[in-house]
Amino acid sequence: MAEQWTVEAVAMRFADAADTARRLPPVRVQGYLSAWPQVARESWEALGRDDDRPLTFPPSPQAVERMLQAMRWVQWLEVEQRHLVWMRAKRYGWSEIGKRFGCDRNTAWRRWLVALGAVADRLNQQQLP
Repeated sequence: MAEQWTVEAVAMRFADAADTARRLPPVRVQGYLSAWPQVARESWEALGRDDDRPLTFPPSPQAVERMLQAMRWVQWLEVEQRHLVWMRAKRYGWSEIGKRFGCDRNTAWRRWLVALGAVADRLNQQQLP
């Protein structure tokens, strides 16, 4: 039998999906591309750069596939639960999430657990023979 999904595993998958979405390359106008690969620079080489953004590399195809799978899971939730789960996946603090939803941070945490529990239950039901 396959391994059972837990709330922690689902939360980690959503956090991984948010990180993957952040690392996707920006959408650009068609026709402009560079054939040069991205180069990892040393910290001292970044001193002359104009922007302060850290250099990130695009995610692997496996990470994109896991992100798309997590995005399909989001469709099982209600709209408010979707926003709650995604805000937490993007590492917002509980007090900030509570302000967004007009509730206490403990209430926001409990609602998050309920949403992740619903996803985990649905995933575990799909694995049954």
